[in-house]
Amino acid sequence: MTNRPARIVGAAVLAAIAVAAVPDPAGAHGRSLSWSSWRLTDEGAHVRVRVPLLELTRLGVDPTADPSAGRSIARQLAAQMQLTRGGEPCGATEEPWPSAAPAGQVVYEWRVRCGGGAGPLTITSSFLLDEAPSHLHFARVEGSDGVIRERILSDAAPSWSLGESGAGDDATGPKPAGTSFAGYVALGIEHIATGWDHLAFVLALLLLAASLREVAGLVTGFTVAHSVTLALAVLGVVRPEPAAVEALIGFSIALVAAENGWLLGGRGRALPWIVSAALLGMAGLALAGLGAVPAGALAGLALFSRCHFALLERAARPAPLRAAVAFAFGLIHGFGFAGILAELALPTDRLVPALLGFNVGVELGQLAIVAVAWPALRGLARIAAGRPHRVLTELGSAAICGLGLFWFLARTFE
Repeated sequence: MTNRPARIVGAAVLAAIAVAAVPDPAGAHGRSLSWSSWRLTDEGAHVRVRVPLLELTRLGVDPTADPSAGRSIARQLAAQMQLTRGGEPCGATEEPWPSAAPAGQVVYEWRVRCGGGAGPLTITSSFLLDEAPSHLHFARVEGSDGVIRERILSDAAPSWSLGESGAGDDATGPKPAGTSFAGYVALGIEHIATGWDHLAFVLALLLLAASLREVAGLVTGFTVAHSVTLALAVLGVVRPEPAAVEALIGFSIALVAAENGWLLGGRGRALPWIVSAALLGMAGLALAGLGAVPAGALAGLALFSRCHFALLERAARPAPLRAAVAFAFGLIHGFGFAGILAELALPTDRLVPALLGFNVGVELGQLAIVAVAWPALRGLARIAAGRPHRVLTELGSAAICGLGLFWFLARTFE
């Protein structure tokens, strides 16, 4: 038992080095996303496309530093996001032009004109699918009558048929179907199943859970918290900075996993002070203008971490405190979930089913993970006096801690 802390620290360091050695900057990406808005006219459409700058690193370009790269990206967008009528492409009437964009993103606009032929209008996007097959593109269509619909385009379904009348201005024609409630449920399930940071957080919580009651407390706290902030963010009540949220999700993973190792290693006094000092040091860097997380947030995390470890040190039963931490960090993860919906600016009749369906999907995906992982962990605890379970908990927590630490630092300083 005396080599347990060294084994935990060693595995954490190895995990961080292994992940940091990956040269692709996309390693710190969240979900790969882009957005477009199509305002239909009698002749064609006005197109506006928005892409995070981080996504363009997948193409090896930086349009903010190289104007020629910006023109190349604009042409690529116009070529890979097309409107067709009856199978015939609607051609761009001019070169795409850059437009005002939020920090960390680029926006390009252009107009397309459709020929005089007949047939249904269809939007197709193949942008970034070769570089990131899991890329999701959110297309928003506004018809000449003001009707708004949205649809999620992906590698499995890259096209959206709008029917003969576009957004439904012809009462007798087919209406363009936006993404359904079931489609948003599926998106929520896919988001949790492919969101490695969210999965790592849930698994870090489960590794040290000692009973089904404790699991229920952890999952309930996390679920309630992220449901609240998901709703607040999507409804526009709160709009945190996405880069800071993604970084803090990484911190939450690292802290919970480090807490596992600290509890297993005997609750020594060094780790709480190291965590607080490191966060205060990063707050100092933030005051100097470095990093995506504000200095106040980092200083607050330092105080939170120190207080949390102090309470755990005195707690005979850590389960209630861990449930409280699952709730606290669930608030942050909720903002991460919301990023996939908040930017769509949906009308109320579309927002409610989208929010509810996506949240249901996230919960179903999360429960499926617990249903698989928890029985497996309990099974290991019954073998060889629980030694395989202890080893897995130690090394698994260390590896997750290293991964969370990498995400935290990479997303803070990228």
